Amino acid sequence: MSYVLEFEEITKASLPVVGGKNASLGEMLNAGIRVPPGFAVTTRSFVEFITEARVKEEISKVLTALKPDDVVSLDDASSQIRKLIEKAPMPAMIVNAISEAYASLCKKSLSEELPVAVRSSATAEDLPGASFAGQQDTYLWVQGFEEILKKIKLCMASLFGPRAISYRTKMGFPHEKVLISVGVQKMVDAKAAGVMFTLNPLNGDPSRVVIEGNWGLGESVVSGMVNPDKFVVDKVTFEINERVISPKTIECKYLAGKGVIHADVHPDKQNISCLEDNEIKELVKVAKQIEDHYGFGQDIEWAIEKDKPFPSNIFILQSRPETVWSQKRKEPLLGKKTAYELLMEKALSQIKINY
Repeated sequence: MSYVLEFEEITKASLPVVGGKNASLGEMLNAGIRVPPGFAVTTRSFVEFITEARVKEEISKVLTALKPDDVVSLDDASSQIRKLIEKAPMPAMIVNAISEAYASLCKKSLSEELPVAVRSSATAEDLPGASFAGQQDTYLWVQGFEEILKKIKLCMASLFGPRAISYRTKMGFPHEKVLISVGVQKMVDAKAAGVMFTLNPLNGDPSRVVIEGNWGLGESVVSGMVNPDKFVVDKVTFEINERVISPKTIECKYLAGKGVIHADVHPDKQNISCLEDNEIKELVKVAKQIEDHYGFGQDIEWAIEKDKPFPSNIFILQSRPETVWSQKRKEPLLGKKTAYELLMEKALSQIKINY
């Protein structure tokens, strides 16, 4: 197993090596979905790092002494472990592999110090009956190799955040069986970003794609910081059945010297749609592609690059299984009709025939 794998080398079968998030990115890229380029620091790197730095045994001791129902004990254990990992030296061979991968990514992107997103990708993400999503760290707009290396270690350490430790204990997942990879991905300088579902998350309707978005980076939508614009779109006809334009007063954006900040949206943009109709329909097209590839409902993060022409400005940052309706027992829907039959009926009902 390599210390580092480029996304092009990764498929969904790579999950034990690169975690759920990175496996999905590689799978989509190889399926023709527009994904920002990047690479994964593999679980081998994590294991060798904590083993050679001689913190693996210390982690085990701390977890053995943990009182999982005691909040103070949980916070203290997490703090101890995270400090051990953050302060430990990364083996030279791993550092060199990451350095070479970042240099290659910079060269491909024609940038000396390419801004990247550094994202955690655990091997236990997106499992049926468990929801590990959001338990580990993500860092946006990271520049320079030393800063990237620091953020990689912080992502690895976040495997032992209080919430992550508590959840694994509650769900009966042995701590030593859950490993972490880290994705390093070219940053999209987004004019707008958000999430979309390949079914209606309110009622499970498979004939709709629901898109939510805001100006700037998608963090404001993912974190629930704002009331986003919302679009409900028919999967077959691409008709926008519902359009809610919310007052958008805050956006996440990069500011030189300050990093990613929460900024006020210019008054001229607060009450207009963050997406144009052609962008909405292209997002639906991509959402259908991803759902068709995986064969079940998806929860997708997207971004639209500021300075690229349509449609090459639309990027997919992440896709995971939709965890509520997709896990319900599959059976015929209304009137004992399948989802396909309902979709076709909906499409045919909107076709006007003139005699």
